[in-house]
Amino acid sequence: QVHMEESGGGSVRPGGSLRLSCIVSRHTYTHYCLAWFRQAPGKEREGLAIIEDDGDTNVADSVKGRFTVSQDAGKTTLYLQMDSLKVEDTGVYYCAAHFREEGPCYIEDALERGAGFFYTWGQGTQVTVSS
Repeated sequence: QVHMEESGGGSVRPGGSLRLSCIVSRHTYTHYCLAWFRQAPGKEREGLAIIEDDGDTNVADSVKGRFTVSQDAGKTTLYLQMDSLKVEDTGVYYCAAHFREEGPCYIEDALERGAGFFYTWGQGTQVTVSS
């Protein structure tokens, strides 16, 4: 069973930056999609960014230009670089994964199905943006 664990959350002032990391335990899957979600108090879980195993990415319009998703060369760690943070970015941030035995994982499928597309989740890390 694959495990995921986020780190890097914390408190920051508006305009600041944070980089979240998500360590993905060793696995043998060739095809997968990895994603970042967040959940603000009283709100539904919101998709932020997706990366396919071939490196293609998609970033939600709400954070486009401020957030960047990437993966290390060894494909064991997922990152979310967050710049120009706003108060409304406050929430619990989760990494998630969809692994496939056969066939590629497409961002389009993930966007269509949202959080339900992903079945492996980390525990979450709190990000608080306040002055």
